[in-house]
Amino acid sequence: MFKSKFRLVLTGLLSLSLLTLAGCGSASTPAPTPTTPAPAAADKVLKVGSDIAYAPFEFMDEKQQPTGFDIELIQALGADMGFTKVNIETTAFDGLIPALQAGKYDAVISAMTITDDRSKNVQFSDKYFKTVQYIAMKKGTDFKKLADLKGKKVGVQLNTTGQFAVEKLGMTPKKYDTTPDALNDLLNGGLDAVVADAPVVLWFQAQNASAQINSVEADTDQEYYGIAMKLGNKELADKMNASLKKFIGNGKYNEIYKKWFKKDAPKF
Repeated sequence: MFKSKFRLVLTGLLSLSLLTLAGCGSASTPAPTPTTPAPAAADKVLKVGSDIAYAPFEFMDEKQQPTGFDIELIQALGADMGFTKVNIETTAFDGLIPALQAGKYDAVISAMTITDDRSKNVQFSDKYFKTVQYIAMKKGTDFKKLADLKGKKVGVQLNTTGQFAVEKLGMTPKKYDTTPDALNDLLNGGLDAVVADAPVVLWFQAQNASAQINSVEADTDQEYYGIAMKLGNKELADKMNASLKKFIGNGKYNEIYKKWFKKDAPKF
């Protein structure tokens, strides 16, 4: 009887000791917890629309990458505003504002003149480029002002200030998707003249030096380009204007301008 009781007590003590040891062991050697690497920071992307067929402002290089004055400027502005990427997509000029309004783009840069009508639909940055309209014609022609084009076959790019200037005088121009399309039709004899922004006409002449083209400044007011943003997007507009002002002040703007136009930027 005594031995049986002793055996029972001893067995209980041994079992308790083993349980205690197991508990201590689990406390001192916890199972490893798998670690999850921190996710990489997401890119901050500025989505930009442009009609990339308007040299020297925007066009495709030999590698089919967008380049030009506007392209370099918006890339530099985007970086200065803290964006890690500036994605630039091409869209026909007359489709840029609708795409911006639909939220496809954060901004549009495409040699777009600031006008009262456009300002009703988009928020423009401060002006960043000054230009005028030019009349391009075949050599031997002597147009001096827009009124001289009445009764002539005149080409313009769709929804540009060249179109608006010609129509204001009661003329009905032939509209093209791009200014180079209109200028090529002029070369081929399909037009008597083309009305377009001065730098684009002069660039086309320089790239086609053997072509029989003359050009003169049209009797129109000076124009200023702006970067378009969605109406009411004051936060982005403020940042864009701050960076643009910074570049004009520190010489970065002039550096880009001089690269593409071979002279210092005018004051405006």
